[in-house]
Amino acid sequence: MSDTVSPLADLYEEYEFLDADDRYRLLIDLGKALEPMPDALKTDATLVRGCSAAVWVYPTLLDDGRLHFLADSNAAITKGIIALVLQTVQDRLPAEIGAVDIEGALAPFDLRNQLSSNRTQGIPNMIALIRQTAARYA
Repeated sequence: MSDTVSPLADLYEEYEFLDADDRYRLLIDLGKALEPMPDALKTDATLVRGCSAAVWVYPTLLDDGRLHFLADSNAAITKGIIALVLQTVQDRLPAEIGAVDIEGALAPFDLRNQLSSNRTQGIPNMIALIRQTAARYA
């Protein structure tokens, strides 16, 4: 089960030594590195409810049965948080995604204390959406 944490372990090593401003920059850079999501996929159907910023998540099923998510936000830091979440689940089998402790993987980043509550309030909704999607395909 240790491999479920590894996608974020190296990133956290860098993150934990940064001050608040540099942590924001790191999150923004992660968001910028996300695979572009076509505007045509940014619809009401792909919108994550309960986020203060607009957040869209679109799942695609790869030929080998793994799930690949496209995601975007109109807020740079929120987009970085999405990138963190996706690193825990991207290109995994639906059953694996269901078993990933996404909250546990994000816990060391202490996002609730690093960011304003309106930036983090949608994270549980985004995680729930990813889990529901994985369950649908599992």
